[in-house]
Amino acid sequence: MADRAQVTSVEAIESFRSALILFLSKARPALEEMANEVLRARQWLQNDQRRLWEGEMKARGKKLERAKAELFSVSMSKIQEVSAAQQLLVHRAEVAVDEAQQKLAMLKKWDRELDNRAEPLVKQVDQFQSFVTTEIPRAIAYITQVIKTLEAYADVSMGGLPDASPATKLEQPSSDAAPDSAKEGPA
Repeated sequence: MADRAQVTSVEAIESFRSALILFLSKARPALEEMANEVLRARQWLQNDQRRLWEGEMKARGKKLERAKAELFSVSMSKIQEVSAAQQLLVHRAEVAVDEAQQKLAMLKKWDRELDNRAEPLVKQVDQFQSFVTTEIPRAIAYITQVIKTLEAYADVSMGGLPDASPATKLEQPSSDAAPDSAKEGPA
């Protein structure tokens, strides 16, 4: 077993920690934006489009009623004959009402489909968002503690002199080397 740890670069761990912080700062807004997009789509379908097409349905229904009433009054009147233009107006109004009904039916269908299709994906995004907001900050705190521990270990392994640089520690004589006076011999 080695006498000391073989940590070659605390800077690499610090770099990973910085990258993790950067990822966290970018991931949170992106995940929140995804959840907001689904919410906006749901509100657009349920509120904006539904209100629009219900209003269109009423307006087109009124237009159809007016065209039918005009056609009826002309047909009841002996003075004028029913013209093709009046019948065409009624037909166009009926087509417009049918189109509005189809749009409303599609909105109801897509409202259900959006929930069915998006809900599993939204659930996954929520789980990942929960992970990002709880576990990654814990990991960052743990890595910070690891860095502090390694730096403290490096200080202890270098001789316990916190303000001495590695170059000055290398200049200290080793315990194996004999003192200079012993090398010279007896005087």
